[in-house]
Amino acid sequence: QVQLMETGGGSVQAGGSLTLSCTAPGYPYKYYSMAWFRQAPGKEREGVAAIDTLDDTSYGDSVKGRFTISQDSDKNMVQLQMNFLKPEDTALYYCALDESSPPDYLLEHRKPNYWGQGTQVTVSS
Repeated sequence: QVQLMETGGGSVQAGGSLTLSCTAPGYPYKYYSMAWFRQAPGKEREGVAAIDTLDDTSYGDSVKGRFTISQDSDKNMVQLQMNFLKPEDTALYYCALDESSPPDYLLEHRKPNYWGQGTQVTVSS
């Protein structure tokens, strides 16, 4: 069973920055995609950003130009650098890993093989 370990959530004022990290210790395969999704109270879960081990990326429209996703396949790790944060970015952020889907498909269909537990991001105005 793959366990995803998320760190980096917290509270910040609007305009600030946060970095989320997620690792998949011991994941054995060379190709995979990792992504961040988020869910605010009363809203559907939405795709934020995704990346695969070939560094192909995909972003949700609401975060383009503000968030950057990166990965280190040697460490099975993905990071999400979030800049110019807005109150509407407030949500529970989930890390996800998929064994075969490319990043754009993963973000659109929101059905990864594995989910993390979630980390809270709160942006105050």
